[in-house]
Amino acid sequence: MSASTGDVQGRAAANVSETNRGPDRDLEKGSPDDEKARNARGPDPDDDDENIDDDADEYTKLLKFIDVEAKREKHKHDEGDDDEGEQQTKRLWYAPWKRVPVKREESTNVPPAWLDTDMTQGLAENDATSRRARFGYNELESPRQNPIIQFIGYFRGPILYVMELAVLLAAGLRDWIDFGVIIGILALNAFVGWYQEKQAGDIVEQLKAGIAMKATVVRGGKEFEMEARELVPGDIVVVEEGQTIPADGRILASYEDKDRSKAKGILDKRELSKQRGQKAPPKAANGDASSSKSDEKEPANDEEDGPDGPIKVDKGPSVLSVDQSAITGESLAVDKFIGDIVYYTTGTKRGKCYMVITDTAKQSFVGRTARLVTGGTGPGHFQRVMSTIGTTLLVLVIIWLMAVWIGGFFRGVALATPKDNNLLVYTLIFLIIGVPVGLPCVTTTTMAVGAAFLARREAIVQKLTAIESLAGVDILCTDKTGTLTANQLSVHEPWPSDGVDLNWMLTVAVLASSHNIKALDPIDKVTVVTLKDYPKAREMLKGGWVTHKFTPFDPVSKRITAEVEKDGKKYTAAKGAPNAILRLTQPPQEVQEHYRQQTQEFARRGFRTLGIACQEDGGKWELLGLLPMFDPPRSDTAQTIAEAGELGVRVKMLTGDAVAIAKETCKQLALGTNVYDSERLITGGMSGSDVHDFVESADGFAEVAPEHKYQVVEMLQNRGHLTAMTGDGVNDAPSLKRADCGIAVQGASDAARSAADVVFLDEGLSTIITAIKVARQIFHRMKAYIVYRIALCLHLEIYLCLSMIILNETIRADLIVFIALFADLGTIAIAYDRAPYAKGPVEWQLPKIWIISTVLGLILAGGTWVLRGTLFLSNGGVIQNYGSIQEILFLEVSLTENWLIFVTRGPETWPSWQLVCAILAIDILASIFCLFGWISGPAPHNGHTDIVTVIRVWAFSFGITVIAALVYFILNKITFLDNLGKSKRGMKNKKQEDFLTNLRRLTLVHERAGDEDVFRFQTNGDKKTNGAAAEASKT
Repeated sequence: MSASTGDVQGRAAANVSETNRGPDRDLEKGSPDDEKARNARGPDPDDDDENIDDDADEYTKLLKFIDVEAKREKHKHDEGDDDEGEQQTKRLWYAPWKRVPVKREESTNVPPAWLDTDMTQGLAENDATSRRARFGYNELESPRQNPIIQFIGYFRGPILYVMELAVLLAAGLRDWIDFGVIIGILALNAFVGWYQEKQAGDIVEQLKAGIAMKATVVRGGKEFEMEARELVPGDIVVVEEGQTIPADGRILASYEDKDRSKAKGILDKRELSKQRGQKAPPKAANGDASSSKSDEKEPANDEEDGPDGPIKVDKGPSVLSVDQSAITGESLAVDKFIGDIVYYTTGTKRGKCYMVITDTAKQSFVGRTARLVTGGTGPGHFQRVMSTIGTTLLVLVIIWLMAVWIGGFFRGVALATPKDNNLLVYTLIFLIIGVPVGLPCVTTTTMAVGAAFLARREAIVQKLTAIESLAGVDILCTDKTGTLTANQLSVHEPWPSDGVDLNWMLTVAVLASSHNIKALDPIDKVTVVTLKDYPKAREMLKGGWVTHKFTPFDPVSKRITAEVEKDGKKYTAAKGAPNAILRLTQPPQEVQEHYRQQTQEFARRGFRTLGIACQEDGGKWELLGLLPMFDPPRSDTAQTIAEAGELGVRVKMLTGDAVAIAKETCKQLALGTNVYDSERLITGGMSGSDVHDFVESADGFAEVAPEHKYQVVEMLQNRGHLTAMTGDGVNDAPSLKRADCGIAVQGASDAARSAADVVFLDEGLSTIITAIKVARQIFHRMKAYIVYRIALCLHLEIYLCLSMIILNETIRADLIVFIALFADLGTIAIAYDRAPYAKGPVEWQLPKIWIISTVLGLILAGGTWVLRGTLFLSNGGVIQNYGSIQEILFLEVSLTENWLIFVTRGPETWPSWQLVCAILAIDILASIFCLFGWISGPAPHNGHTDIVTVIRVWAFSFGITVIAALVYFILNKITFLDNLGKSKRGMKNKKQEDFLTNLRRLTLVHERAGDEDVFRFQTNGDKKTNGAAAEASKT
């Protein structure tokens, strides 16, 4: 240190009044009294760079600048303003000239001060409320849409815009009847659609509330249980063995350490070990983890990177053990220490501790993962189909209007006169009849009613359009446990080794099991419960046993061990994979052979087998026997699989069990035994086309990981199959999202449910097959309505266009709007119709729909022209005594159009009473219009029509409907039409499949050759060869 530096520091320490600039100024304004006053006062909110005194010395200004910047940074953290770059904006739909900033939820950080919550007191309720207002509820599901915005949405869309244009045109023509009725049609459709969707949504919300996660939280100094969705950042939560972590959080202390004295000591010790920077010794081989009867493990040393290499850090005892397999795929539970982060949806396997919530669901690790697979999906297939139909009908309206206007010019029809027969009136009529205003309402209502029906059967449809995808599924990839099987493990005929007491073997098996009855895994649970049938084993287990050390299952050693003691004798009990136990005990050769044969026999019979061994007082290990376990197929699974086959749905089993067990399960279910190890998908060495053939022909795959599920779905979709996939873990989310219909099974994680289209709350394959049937019924209703509605549009467009051009007449606009109203009013009941379900996967086949609809429209238009032609006869044609031409045409059009829905719905089932009553009520109302001449305009007898004429019109309309039904039946029997527009499933594209598979197997390798960068491709095979050569060179 230089003399001058030492002098300055000495004088500053002695509080000498001297600075570089200006007399009588302290170097740092270092008066203790002034410093205390400044700290107590806090930063002035008006402080900024301009408030720094220009006359102050440079160090005073520098310190003032530091204070100002510190204040700004603290304010920034408190506000959570961590956005970088330019703020994104969007235009308001109701004011497109305005731009408003877009809030980015995912970029919102929790202010650090929020995490300094008193562990024993927790948050106050008002703090929790304000934080929830900022970060929302602790859940992955998107917030429910505002009901008002949802209702307004039913007035938006190309078809509805046309009707809204018709409203303006009717107002311009001062046709107040049309104006009011069109508004009524729009409002009715919007209300019915909104109400049905809301009702279905309410049922789904009630079901979701029943599966809501609970958490123990500290609020106001008290512990109590509440729904996990109510948690906010900074909440203190108690987590213990058997519970699910309700949000991302940091471990504060073990549950017994109420004042955090132990935790603080551990953190101080850890920091001290970091500062010492001791070199870490070589890592020991992976041995058995240790634990005691208490929740805390032995102190653990970990390695962290230091400036001179890895340093050993004393992390203290483990206070928690969590299962992160749903996130990372690790089978072994992970130990967590004071200060470690635990993740949302992971399961607690051991321990009890306090944690502080650092991130709620949307900002959590799992939430960010779910956002990657759920965001930015664009319009679905159903929306695209509806958009195509609506756009085509709009184009047809424009074409028909052009024809009418050209004909009107030749006939000299004026633009706005006379009142009931001018070009603007013609335009209004075509705007009303040309687009099916009820299409969005009826399709939404049909799907919403179906979704509510499925919800009552424990199936939550998260997106209504998923119903269409489910109806078209032809391959269902399902897991085994809980779906095909009953998920009820049972021990089947335990096999003891020669000379071993069966009761002692079962006692050792229980000793080598977890004893936490709150959170027993299925294998430990069935092992323990088995003793109910073995009273002698229960006697052996009574009194005197003390557990000194319990080691949970380790995927490396593949066994569970427990060090126990009774009456002064020490035992080590082991339970695990048969081969692992065999390696541990090393019995004589003939015993090994007998043991292996029995193990293979159990595997062939579909049993999951565990080996049991024991060691007494550190002596030689003794092989006690085998414990075979069986998860029986559900009683209805075989029948359900056969039913799925009849429905054209092929079931593929994807399971994590061994191949032998998977094959045996398939045999019992008559599912087919072409079951293979899933590793062949990646390392099989087949060409791309061969791999696709392999996946398509296989009946199932064993030892499946989440990435294999994704591959299976992708390859099946490449072949044109519509695939449904079941899943339950966080790492299943990508494959659920990729599938045409992702199904989250009972007990699935929040991330899986968020990515899935349908969530099942009940186990079993029958629930899924029932959902497919219901989806096909819903699809049948929608398809029947669409064929019906397109035919109606074409019917009036063809008739009225020709009538305007040939006769220069039309049906009055006032009557036209009631025809449109009746068409939509009656057929809303189609949502409740008793529809059949198809025996194969369904799809829209739009070319077939358009051909059939056009033919039906021509038949209806021909029938209306025939009726109009009879009215030119001298005897009055269909008129018996008297009648209005307008009202007769109105009644015939109403009847034939209403009855057409009975044709398009098909003859397989009788129509529901709701549909029959709705159509009958509309027909009676239309007949009353005709009888009393309502809105008929100037006509003889005030537009009235005699009853006999009305009956004749009914009979004539029935005849037209019968002809339409016969033609519809014949058209559906034509093979060419039946195959028209069908997608080709199972079609292979060898070149494309080979190219994509080979591309996936390539790795871009970067090397440095002198001063140049060299890039080359390397295949997986090359990597294995190079790796083997490298190992050989080392040895």
